[in-house]
Amino acid sequence: MRPSTRPPEGRGSSTLCTGPENPGPPVSRCDHDGRMRHRIALPPELGDRFSVRQAAAAGVGRGRHDAADLARPFHGVRSVEAPETFRARVRCYLPRLRANQVFAGQTARRLWGLPGQPRWHPDELLEISVRTGSTPPRTTGVRGRRLVDGRVTTWRIGSVPVIDPIAAVFMDAASLTSDEAVILIDALITDAENYPDLVHGRPRVTPLDIEMRLREWGTFPGCRKIADALSRAREHVESPKETETRLLLIAAGLPEPVVQHEVHDGARLIARIDLAYPELKIAIEYEGDGHRTDKEQWRRDIERQRELEDRGWIVIRLTQHDLRVGKASLLARIRRAIAARF
Repeated sequence: MRPSTRPPEGRGSSTLCTGPENPGPPVSRCDHDGRMRHRIALPPELGDRFSVRQAAAAGVGRGRHDAADLARPFHGVRSVEAPETFRARVRCYLPRLRANQVFAGQTARRLWGLPGQPRWHPDELLEISVRTGSTPPRTTGVRGRRLVDGRVTTWRIGSVPVIDPIAAVFMDAASLTSDEAVILIDALITDAENYPDLVHGRPRVTPLDIEMRLREWGTFPGCRKIADALSRAREHVESPKETETRLLLIAAGLPEPVVQHEVHDGARLIARIDLAYPELKIAIEYEGDGHRTDKEQWRRDIERQRELEDRGWIVIRLTQHDLRVGKASLLARIRRAIAARF
């Protein structure tokens, strides 16, 4: 992955091959799977999604590109199948994306795999930004936004142009809670390759990078919230639930635990603990669904817990249920563990 200098996918329709000169009247039929099929095949160069302009340049008449077998995800765009996922919907917009437009805001955060997103719904607007002075896109299903020149770097995730992850967080800072901002900053600055959903090959971000961007951006909605979150963020976090747990303990008046503490037996790594009080030998581990459904992972977790307990550690394991409805019980367990050390 690298900063983009190429035009967005879907441009350059003049290079597409010309379709049949006389496509004939549109006739559709229903195949055995119930899907509409048209007797006139589309030029393969158009691919699974294309703009009406691209279709016309390829010699496809209006009767064909307006036929019932093609979906219309956006004005002026046709696709072989209606998009049913977030990324499919993004790809469907590419044929009408202009060279000065880039995915931004919540759409960019989803593309980077940053945490804290609500469950995606097909009615969610795609957010697309342009530079100040340009006209944002105005069409159904899209929220056009403007960004000051020089504030963002454009990257490509596959063929999709997207603003850099720091800018994606800054753009929506005002709508975040204080804890949500910390969770996002933790995700930005982590070097963990196993952090859930984060795009591999993403640009590496350090706390200093965020400090510098805050100075460059100056005053913007939510800027103080980001600055405060940066002071509370920690590097090396491996999941948003680790951050959520850490913030819960601090808010309850407990000491701040160490993130990803390593326990060794000589040169052998026994465990890397999500959250730990090393001087008290208390380990706090968040168990996601992967720990439950992956038998090999489950076996390793049990062996690791046994090795820690053999060395005098108290291991406290928690799940999403504890964070959702069992906070008081979890905090009481941790307080008892701390009291037992004195």
